[in-house]
Amino acid sequence: MTKEQLIAMGLTEEQATKIMTSLDGNFVTKARFDEVNNAKKQLEKDIASRDEQLETLKNSTGDVESMREQISKLQSQNATEKANYEAQLKQIKLDNAVEKALIKAKAKNIKAVKALLDLENAELDGETVKGLDDQLKKLQEGDDSFLFEVQQQPTSTPKFKGFKPGESGAGKVDVGTQPSSLAEAVQMHFTSNE
Repeated sequence: MTKEQLIAMGLTEEQATKIMTSLDGNFVTKARFDEVNNAKKQLEKDIASRDEQLETLKNSTGDVESMREQISKLQSQNATEKANYEAQLKQIKLDNAVEKALIKAKAKNIKAVKALLDLENAELDGETVKGLDDQLKKLQEGDDSFLFEVQQQPTSTPKFKGFKPGESGAGKVDVGTQPSSLAEAVQMHFTSNE
């Protein structure tokens, strides 16, 4: 997040400067934090699983051939788990990039807009998703534009018809004259409309 983004959110320049100096360059987005945190949890599970496999091998007795079979079986199992983990991590990165783009495009309902996107063959290009901007532009300009917040420029001062404050009321009751009874108020009303 930059100082300009903070100012655009409605903070004063002084407040934005204070925030940026207090962060001291140590700011991490929530999406990036979640990504790293999920990776850490997965790695901890992998380490525990591998430790368990090593204990099993250490405690097993038998001939060398059966141990080799068991080791190769564990190696293939670990390779499969690694591939699954990498696929999950790639999906998390893709989801975070899509969500970030939807927030930037000012989507009102991220789930609803995400359902309309074609993300089946989506690929990351750095921190952005290839072709996503084009899809969002089509949605914003098409029938689904109501799903996005639109910045409308004020056209002009609205024109009101009817009572206009400050105008003189020709033939109207003098504001300074107050009726003392209901009958007098009715009489004043009818005489002013004649």
